[in-house]
Amino acid sequence: MEENLTEKIQQLQKLIDGNNKIVFFGGAGVSTESGIPDFRSTDGLYHQKWDYPPETILSHEFFFAKTAEFYRFYREKLLVTGINPNPAHLKLAELEKKGKLSAVITQNIDGLHQSAGSKNVFELHGSTLRNYCTKCGHFFDADYIRNNKDCTGIPLCSECGGLIKPDVVLYNEGLDDNCVSGAIQALSEADLLIIGGTSLTVYPAAGLIHYYHGKDIVLINRDPGPGDNIASLTIHDSIGKVLSQIS
Repeated sequence: MEENLTEKIQQLQKLIDGNNKIVFFGGAGVSTESGIPDFRSTDGLYHQKWDYPPETILSHEFFFAKTAEFYRFYREKLLVTGINPNPAHLKLAELEKKGKLSAVITQNIDGLHQSAGSKNVFELHGSTLRNYCTKCGHFFDADYIRNNKDCTGIPLCSECGGLIKPDVVLYNEGLDDNCVSGAIQALSEADLLIIGGTSLTVYPAAGLIHYYHGKDIVLINRDPGPGDNIASLTIHDSIGKVLSQIS
C-alpha cells in the first residue's frame, strides 16, 4: 500500500533540505495544470481530428511543404494566450532563488518557467515565444506570429520578407547542441533529481536523465507510469499540489 501523501511530501522536503544542487526535469504535466493541452493524453492534441495527424503537421518536412496548414494548427493549438504559471512553476523559481535549485530542464515550449521567475532554464524543445526568419535570422515574438500573416496565413519577415519559423524542435529536427550540453552539465553536477509531469517516453530528451549520477530520484506524476521504477521516491498526485507544500 502506498504511503499517504503527507508522509511522501515530508520525505521530499527532507531531500530538498539536504541537497543544494537540485535539478528539475519536467514535461507536459507541468503545463497542463496551467491549462495548456498536452499531446498524448486521452484529450491531448494527438487524439484530435485534423486533416493530417499532429505528428505529421509538427514535422520539419511538413513545415516547409505545407506551411499554411502548419500555421493554422500552430496558431490554434500551440500559441495559447491567457496562460499563467501555476504553483509548480512558482515553487521551482522560489527554490532557485533560495539557491537550492540549480537548473530546470523542460520539454515544454510555453516559456512558463521563465514567466514564473526561473533563470537557468534549458528548453530542450525550444519555445513558441521565439520565432526567426529563415532568410535573415531576425527574431520575432509570439504576438508577431499571431497578428502578421499573408493571404495564406503565413507570417513573413518585416525586414526581408523571408519565411518565419518558430524556434521549436519539430519532428526530424535535432535538439540544440548548446541547450543539450548545458542540461547534461547540470544533470552531471546535481545531487538530487526531481522529475515531474513526464512519462519519460519522448526521446532523445528522456535519455538525458542518464547523465545524473546522484543517489536519489524523485518522480512526481499524476498517474503511475514506466518511469516509476527508477525513482527512490514516487508521488502520484498533482505536481502543483505537491510542490506548493514544500518550503
